Amino acid sequence: MKGNIDERAVRLALYITENRATVRAAAAVFGVSKSTVHKDVTGRLKRLDPQLCRQVQAVLGANKAERHLRGGAATRRKYSRQ
Repeated sequence: MKGNIDERAVRLALYITENRATVRAAAAVFGVSKSTVHKDVTGRLKRLDPQLCRQVQAVLGANKAERHLRGGAATRRKYSRQ
């Protein structure tokens, strides 16, 4: 997604908060890298919309706390198919 970087940051943040999405999922939907998503929602968003930035940080924090569970589930699915 090309265009206005500030607009992209806000759109990414809204997508993450509305869908409780991971950085990886948001990157896939918007066609940008995980690094770009992270930089947009942590750096740029802080100066654009601090309230939205706090909401995104809450979602990202929850995702981080749950990531070990997702990894275990993915491994379980991988080996149960063989």
